[in-house]
Amino acid sequence: MACSAATSMAALLSSNNPKACSISSSKSISSQSTYLNSAFSSKSFVSRVHRSLSARASPSKRRSFVIRAGELPLVGNVAPDFEAEAVFDQEFIKVKLSEYIGKKYVILFFYPLDFTFVCPTEITAFSDRYQEFEKLNTEVLGVSIDSVFSHLAWVQTDRKSGGLGDLNYPLVSDVTKSISKSFNVLIPDQGIALRGLFIIDKEGVIQHSTINNLGIGRSVDETLRTLQALQYVQENPDEVCPAGWKPGEKSMKPDPKLSKEYFAAI
Repeated sequence: MACSAATSMAALLSSNNPKACSISSSKSISSQSTYLNSAFSSKSFVSRVHRSLSARASPSKRRSFVIRAGELPLVGNVAPDFEAEAVFDQEFIKVKLSEYIGKKYVILFFYPLDFTFVCPTEITAFSDRYQEFEKLNTEVLGVSIDSVFSHLAWVQTDRKSGGLGDLNYPLVSDVTKSISKSFNVLIPDQGIALRGLFIIDKEGVIQHSTINNLGIGRSVDETLRTLQALQYVQENPDEVCPAGWKPGEKSMKPDPKLSKEYFAAI
């Protein structure tokens, strides 16, 4: 079904927009085939990067949520800024990540390709629950290496036909692959991004990241829970959130003695 959608998309773009003439049905079908083959190959499930963090942050730095960790890992450091074209409300807009600093938290998630299979389930799930993120003063941004013309065609395709329909947040175009590369989610030999998701706080610091391989969809519930835990700890810097913490549940004091209050209560 996705192949026929990609083919019709290519025909639509080539006839209606001269800038999109380079998008052909054969190229789209080839992209989908590459996507499927890579998603289920044993090679693609082998971890490519092993990282370690040897230094510990001081208590004061932990409270500020800024870890002086150098370039890697991304968590604890300022998110790489970018400015790119995006599609929102069926129009082309510009999105600049740094414009959210001091204003909003950001959920930034990458997905491999338009007109594929797992991707629309994630994109529409985040859109359907956008108001929950909005109540937490959080913007959602989706990113792939596709053009804004491909994004627009996908948004204009009905969900029952594998499309997205109208979305409540922008889809960013990363045709240069520079954004995916800067967030360390690009698969160089395939030219597409892994399913990376980053929670960026109002100071522009990455506080959380997850990276799934191509065949594994993400959870909106867990993203919301993690965001709520982050916001709680930032508002209560002398407390930490234990495993599975949700709003209203008991938190913990990061102290050898005071933490016993939590363990005694569970």
